[in-house]
Amino acid sequence: MVAGGGAAGYFAAITCAEADPSAEVLLCEATAHDLAKVRVSGGGRCNVTHECPELRDFVLNYPRGSRELLGPLHRFGPQETIAWFEARGVALKTEADGRMFPTTDSSATIVDCLHRSAEKAGVICRLRCGIASVERRPEGARFRVNLQAGESVDADCILLATGGTQGSAGLTIARALGHTIQPPVPSLFSFHVDDPRLNGLEGVAAQGASAGVKGTRLSASGPLLVTHSGVSGPAILKLSAWGARELHAAGYEFTLVVNWAAPRTPNEVRSALEQERTAHARRQVGSSNPFGLPSRLWERLVAAAGLGHAIWAGASREATRALEAQVCAGEFPVKGKSMNKEEFVTCGGVERSEVNFATMESRVCPGLYFAGEVMDLDGVTGGFNFQSAWTTGWHAGHAMAGVQRQ
Repeated sequence: MVAGGGAAGYFAAITCAEADPSAEVLLCEATAHDLAKVRVSGGGRCNVTHECPELRDFVLNYPRGSRELLGPLHRFGPQETIAWFEARGVALKTEADGRMFPTTDSSATIVDCLHRSAEKAGVICRLRCGIASVERRPEGARFRVNLQAGESVDADCILLATGGTQGSAGLTIARALGHTIQPPVPSLFSFHVDDPRLNGLEGVAAQGASAGVKGTRLSASGPLLVTHSGVSGPAILKLSAWGARELHAAGYEFTLVVNWAAPRTPNEVRSALEQERTAHARRQVGSSNPFGLPSRLWERLVAAAGLGHAIWAGASREATRALEAQVCAGEFPVKGKSMNKEEFVTCGGVERSEVNFATMESRVCPGLYFAGEVMDLDGVTGGFNFQSAWTTGWHAGHAMAGVQRQ
């Protein structure tokens, strides 16, 4: 039995049924809609995986689980994922930042592929079929699964792929069967910032930026997007993933430090400003943008440094230093967070040390398997969470079918 009709659950169910056609594979999804995250991922395009030939670099995109995933990814990683979908008629394309999508730019292509593959393999899929509890049996089938509708089903093995959100049935079941649960907290979220330097700049993006949390070693780089409620974009989402627990502990109130001109260092920023001052003394500071920042953002930073209508010749060294600070060490108060679009990722879940990552089988309860975010395993944005779903689902599916992969 597979509990959870998301990417990991479907992939495991399909893999198991294909590896052992005689197996009866039942997939239960508690809601009325399966593959919900697949449908909304990547703005409805479905970011299937990420192009990265070197797996040791690939695993660096997992704040939790990088060490455990390296071996499994060598057996079923991005290249195997690409081949799996292509063998089923789904071609993928790579974008400039490495993210991979179906060439149709539609998540429906991936949803339809998984549905067709499950049906062809003989997987029995049931919606509105939540699991109330699981009991170990002393003889016969290992487990008795009690469904919320009152029905009971016997199973030789169970895969939990219910995700890691607070209140997940999978976490409740895993705990009842002896597992340690790391408390789930949000990951991959944007920051609420109400600051005059950013207000009204919705949609403006700095393509090369870095962001950190003042007083910590947390930092991330990449495009940074100004939104109606604050800041988002890859730099912020990566920062939220790596700092998921620390930011949760801080109540999502902290000071964000931004270098809009990254990867330039403060010394390099200072030198560029001095060169601008020397070369264009009669030019207005606000119209002289040596870092290629969006013009409206640059004008705000210049104004915040007190140089809104000044020319370079009239800019004091104190004001120039203030502009340097605005460019490479701007401080913004953060008060709250928002989910990244309709996607929701958590850190936390089943303790990784209690799972055998060669098979995804529980080290605590034989016959119990895990895949995806039900474990304390998560990646940054860019297709990494889906790849861990495919990878862990593939290994669990083969193990449940009794097929040993080396």
